[in-house]
Parts: sequence; structure tokens; C-alpha cells
Amino acid sequence: MKKARVIVKLKEGILDPQGETVTKALNRLGFVEVKKVRFGKLIEIELEIEEGIVPRIEAMCQKLLANPVTETYTIEIEED
Repeated sequence: MKKARVIVKLKEGILDPQGETVTKALNRLGFVEVKKVRFGKLIEIELEIEEGIVPRIEAMCQKLLANPVTETYTIEIEED
């Protein structure tokens, strides 16, 4: 069994309304040092695969897990 993490983030220049809302809320709560919050997704995947894990996960990202127009992604493979 292999484990992987996919970290999906909005591309620079893409508006992040959720991040803006959290930034303002943190400032109102007294965390005035917070200047910018950007939200993303962490996806953990367990696979039964021996070889070719990265290309398989890249295909998953391109087809479903990330929007290539507005998001970037990073793949991390957990070593056995």
C-alpha cells in the first residue's frame, strides 16, 4: 500500500474570497500581523500500486482533483 498527498493551491493572481474573509476575521480578532491568507486543499490518497504512482496521481489531478486553469498542485509520496 502506498500513500500520497496532493496539495492543491490557487494560482497567483486568482482571487481567493475565502482567504480574504479569513484574513479580515483574524485581523478583527486581534491578529493584526496577518496580511494575507490563501486557502487550498490537502488530499490524502492510499493506493495499491507498485510502480508509476506519480503519473497515476498526476492523471487524477488533471482529470478531477485540481482545476488546471486556476490551481496548481504538488504531489508528495510517503516512503515505506
